Amino acid sequence: MIHGTDPSDVPVERLPGVGPQRAAELASLGIRTAADLLFYFPFRYDDYRFRSVRELSDGDRATIRVRVAGFPRLSFFGRNRSRMACLVEESGFPLTAVWFNQPYLRDRLEPGKEVVLNGKWDARRRQLTVMTTEFPDQKTRRAGNLAPVYRLSGSLTQSAMRKLVDFALQRYASALPELLPESLVARYGLMKRSEAVERLHRPGVDEELYRRARERMAYEELFLFQLKLQAYRAVSRSRADGVAHRVDMEKVRAFVRGLPFRLTESQKQALAEILHDLKQPYAMNRLLQGDVGSGKTVVAAAALYAVATAGAQGAVMAPTEILAEQHKRVLERLLAPHGVQVDLLTGSMSERHRRDVKASIAIGLTDVVVGTHALIQEDVHFRNLGLVVTDEQHRFGVQQRSLLRKKGHAPDILMMTATPIPRTLAISLFGDLDVSTLRERPAGRKPVRTYWVKPDRMDRVVAWIRREIASGRQAYVVCPLIEESDKLDVQNAVDMYDRLRFQMPEANVGLLHGRLSPEEKESVMRRFVAGEVQVLVSTTVVEVGVDVPNATIMVVYDADRFGLSQLHQLRGRVGRGEHASWCVLVADPKTEAGVERMRIMTQTDDGFEIARMDLEMRGPGEFFGTRQSGLPEFRVADLSADLELLERARDDAARLVASHEFWTGVEYAPLRQWLDREGVLSGERVD
Repeated sequence: MIHGTDPSDVPVERLPGVGPQRAAELASLGIRTAADLLFYFPFRYDDYRFRSVRELSDGDRATIRVRVAGFPRLSFFGRNRSRMACLVEESGFPLTAVWFNQPYLRDRLEPGKEVVLNGKWDARRRQLTVMTTEFPDQKTRRAGNLAPVYRLSGSLTQSAMRKLVDFALQRYASALPELLPESLVARYGLMKRSEAVERLHRPGVDEELYRRARERMAYEELFLFQLKLQAYRAVSRSRADGVAHRVDMEKVRAFVRGLPFRLTESQKQALAEILHDLKQPYAMNRLLQGDVGSGKTVVAAAALYAVATAGAQGAVMAPTEILAEQHKRVLERLLAPHGVQVDLLTGSMSERHRRDVKASIAIGLTDVVVGTHALIQEDVHFRNLGLVVTDEQHRFGVQQRSLLRKKGHAPDILMMTATPIPRTLAISLFGDLDVSTLRERPAGRKPVRTYWVKPDRMDRVVAWIRREIASGRQAYVVCPLIEESDKLDVQNAVDMYDRLRFQMPEANVGLLHGRLSPEEKESVMRRFVAGEVQVLVSTTVVEVGVDVPNATIMVVYDADRFGLSQLHQLRGRVGRGEHASWCVLVADPKTEAGVERMRIMTQTDDGFEIARMDLEMRGPGEFFGTRQSGLPEFRVADLSADLELLERARDDAARLVASHEFWTGVEYAPLRQWLDREGVLSGERVD
């Protein structure tokens, strides 16, 4: 045991058996030091704890102690393949053990000998198909224990990884520095850090000790994550290195009074919060979330106008060109009467047009520019960028958002999302953000009635679509796949497109999916927006908020294959005009969860309630989607199971950061050093 040697200072090359190739394989897993190895926890455990064969259910995999009761019978078949069977007994219960392709064990299976078997139980045949065999003279830790299973890379094996971890535990675990202050450890009765790390790698058979170890490390992860967010926020605000915009409030009030509708109470509240931030000397970092159709764009327009009255520019980044064009039209309609110039910058524009827009942005003629990823290109320069708005922020990676932020001097940031996140989770996960929430729907927004039908009623749905088209309306039909799949029995967009063209010869049916080129997608969507296409068959690429007020029917085929929040987003594509609208979910779910999703969708249209249920049913990973969502990846903590722990960690971190003692006290020095290493105290943005 080496005392006093911080494992963070020990490169993996110092560990036995780690040469250049093995070091490269470990590095690909993020393991470069002994500390990295110690905190590279198993993602699951193989259960080798002893069980009685009498308590097994058919199909169980279990470890049992048996006595060999007969001579093994070995037979060969095929090329170098064998089957060996032997009668064994466990506490007087006779059963047959079967080994495939392990003939070398025959001489060791002597009648009367004790042996430990791990395998799959066949209750009808009273037979155990053996995966692993251990004899009393073997030096092994597996029998009777939980064996750690790690994610691997290259030629690494579980055996090699376990040996490396065992060495690191024996040599360096006791030298792991304690990060949590003693006051928190004592308050919650937490296990020591070094003991918890060892217990997660070697769980043993004491479930209570394992539970305490997991709780300790999960809390530490969540607390450090929260501390980083809270400290970054505190440091940023203390430095006051943003721009305190001199907003002309009288002009902003006139802008709001001139809108063709009254703002809802939550829109007024959100706008007041944003205007307060814009006038502060620190950069705003705010998430504006609201249900489908709650009026986020109008709030953003007012914020962009406020910045324009202060002589600064605004930028709006949307995930698709269609959505960028829609935002440009809406913002121009709202802002142009007040003398604000709104321009569009996308990748498909002609080079001459792009050059003109970039020049206008650079010299400050453009007050607000709306665009796609084209906004973050190196040759786009702003004269005075004051506010960045990202729509559907979860669709942009951290790096993309950061690049746009760097186009100005600490510009204010407003991120919008129509995927509601339960407020507690939003505040906890985005602790460095302020969160504004739009609850009500604007006046006049019609509810969308939702029905669930079985696939054998699809002909009636088609007849309904035909009646709506005859009345001059339009419809969406969304399918989960593009083409046929051998793995999933789901309707695909191409087949549905062909079927509807046959059933509705009078209609112009369009097809939209992810394999079309960007130009083809834009063309199809523009024709649908213009009313030239009456029925749009699509995959979920249509989910993003393109506004087609004339569309009154949303049909989702194989709806049980979608998550609740995604179904709610799709439903929000209709009901945007003056006409009554419907959402039809076509599904024949085979699971209780699938049936429950259909029931929820037909009973509520509250996006926040749906988000809460979706989070409960699917867990945060699926709820947020891709890694680009910004959802942190924890090694131990599980946001589905540890929400209460997350709230506790958030409260503890916020209380500490707000105290003078945290920034000066000796007890908190390790945490301050950790924050410094993470780049937080230097004011660097840490996403």
